[in-house]
Amino acid sequence: MSRSLAPLQSWLKAAAILCCTFLFSLGVVAAPATAAELSHAPESAAAYIIAPNDGDTVGKDFTVKFGLSGMGVAPAGVDKDNTGHHHLLIDVAELPELTEPLAATDNIKHFGGGQTETQLSLAPGEHTLRLVLGNYSHVPHDNPVVSEPVTITVK
Repeated sequence: MSRSLAPLQSWLKAAAILCCTFLFSLGVVAAPATAAELSHAPESAAAYIIAPNDGDTVGKDFTVKFGLSGMGVAPAGVDKDNTGHHHLLIDVAELPELTEPLAATDNIKHFGGGQTETQLSLAPGEHTLRLVLGNYSHVPHDNPVVSEPVTITVK
């Protein structure tokens, strides 16, 4: 009998992960991470912004390209060692709590599909961009993988 329930249990676990991922991306749920939700990142892992470069002047609409070394990219909901997905912080002066799921806001963009670039449209003026890698449940790794900030000017 337990053998016939195995497919249902697998499906329910996957549905629960997808539901939580969706709620996290909406910023509805922001519970502290448990030890089981924390993922390890190698000391050598590094996130960085490929483009635009620090100090660049860009048009109102521009492309941001994400870089990652020492780890791989995997979509939210996929719990695989040494992987994560990007979160782009726009004009965030202080890093959010790095032991909790990153809330989706106008200033924290989630790329839970495993995207490695995005199109942005920002108001004219100076802006800062920074990447934070999150694990399968949007929680930064126990050794946070955070890029250096990039300051740009939008014309």
